[in-house]
Amino acid sequence: MPVADSSNPILALLGPTASGKTAVALELAAHYPVRIISVDSVMIYRGMNIGTAKPEAEVLAQFPHALVDICDPAEPYCVRAFCDDALAAIATARADGCVPLLVGGTMMYFQALLDGLSALPASDPALRATVAGEAQQLGWPALHAQLQKIDPIVAARVHPNDPQRIGRALEVYRATGRSLSQWQQENPPISPLNGQTVHRFGLWPSSRAHARTAMAERFDAMLADGLIDEVAALRARGDLQPTLPSVRAVGYRQVWDYLDGQTDAAAMRELAITATRQLAKRQITWMRSQTNTRFFPTEHRANLLAELAEIIQSAELTGKPAI
Repeated sequence: MPVADSSNPILALLGPTASGKTAVALELAAHYPVRIISVDSVMIYRGMNIGTAKPEAEVLAQFPHALVDICDPAEPYCVRAFCDDALAAIATARADGCVPLLVGGTMMYFQALLDGLSALPASDPALRATVAGEAQQLGWPALHAQLQKIDPIVAARVHPNDPQRIGRALEVYRATGRSLSQWQQENPPISPLNGQTVHRFGLWPSSRAHARTAMAERFDAMLADGLIDEVAALRARGDLQPTLPSVRAVGYRQVWDYLDGQTDAAAMRELAITATRQLAKRQITWMRSQTNTRFFPTEHRANLLAELAEIIQSAELTGKPAI
C-alpha cells in the first residue's frame, strides 16, 4: 500500500475487544518514537483498571498513554470532549518528536475524530433532565421504542440500553422537531483533523471461535485479578449510580448487579462474557464499513508491525527528540 503524506503521519490502530491492539502498540513503543493515545471510552476513568484491561502502572510509566485516567467515574465525558483532548494529545506527541498512535476499540470516538461529527443543536440541560426522568420511570428500552418511531435510522444503530445516545437523539427531536438522522444528513460531518492524512489499520480476530475463547479467558483473568473487589470499591464511594456511563461499561455493569444480589456468580460471569461478545460484534460490524482501513488477522500481527514501523521510520519528526 503506498504511503501518503508520510512526513507527518498519524497512525490509527483499531479492533474489537480482546484482539491484541494494546500489545501491538506497546511493542511499537518499545522500539520506535510513538506516543500512544487511547481511544477507549472506559480507560478514561480513574480507579477502573482491571475491568478495562488497562496496562499496569509500571507499563504506563514506561510507555505513557494519553487519555487514560483523565476522568473520575462520576464525571460526564462526551465525544466532542474526546476529540478536543485527542487533538491536544496529537499536538503534544508531535512537539515531543513522536508519531501519534491512536489505539482503541471505541468506534464512536474513532468515527468522530477521523471522519467528523455533524453540527447539532446545543444540548438543553432542562430537556435532558426531563428525558432522564422519563427513563427512570419507564426504562431506557421504552424510550428506545419511542426513538424507533421518531428516527428508525438512528434507533437501528443504538442499543436499547444506551442512555447517552438515546437521550441525545430524543433531545434533538423534542427541541427542534427534526430527527437526529435528518440533522446529520443536512449537516455533513467534518473531521476535526482538517484533512490530515491518517494511516488506518485494524486487527481482526483469527476466528469467531478463537475470539469467543479469548473473551471468556480474559474475563476469567479479570475476576482472578480482583474485578469484584474493584467494583465493590466503586460502589462503596456512594456517589456512583448504575445509570452512569462508567458503571454501565461491559463487565462493570454485570458485577455491579451481582453485588446488588440480582444474579449469582455463575450468571454474572455468563452475562459479562455475552455482553463482551455483543460489544465485539458491534465493533466488527462498524469495522466492516471502514473501506479505507487495512485489516490484518491477529495471526499476521508481524506483518502489521512491519507496515507500521515503515511509516514511523519514514516520518520527518520536527519536535524535540523523544526520550
